[in-house]
Amino acid sequence: MTEGAAGHAGRTRRNCQASKTCAMAAKPIVTSKQREAVVRGVPTEVVCTAFSNSILVVVTQYGKMGTLVSVDPSTIANDVSKPSLTTKVLLGTDEPLIHVCAKNLVTFVSQEAGNKPVLLALALKDKSMEGIKALQELIRSCQVW
Repeated sequence: MTEGAAGHAGRTRRNCQASKTCAMAAKPIVTSKQREAVVRGVPTEVVCTAFSNSILVVVTQYGKMGTLVSVDPSTIANDVSKPSLTTKVLLGTDEPLIHVCAKNLVTFVSQEAGNKPVLLALALKDKSMEGIKALQELIRSCQVW
């Protein structure tokens, strides 16, 4: 870096610190929350991250990312207020139960976030309906949308 560029960077940093008007000082670009809980006897971690155009939800009972599923709202021509959700496995095992779990876990996330797409990373030992309901509450406790 040239001396002139270093001087400019230093002035910019000082101005930002003094005025608190820089974009980073106003609001973080990405917001995240993380929770840990025992769900039906299984240690579980949830991380929710809000981006400007989508939400990332990681739900793991293995400490791994697991299967990556895109949950995308698409509006029906006659009823814009009720979008249907399309699921697509991007990485991992593509089986019907994954699609069912994904829709049940994050439909409310997409709806509450103004019908934003949700990227869900899912690694579950317990895929029972009771487990899914408990996971919904854990996801809700990480609300960043």
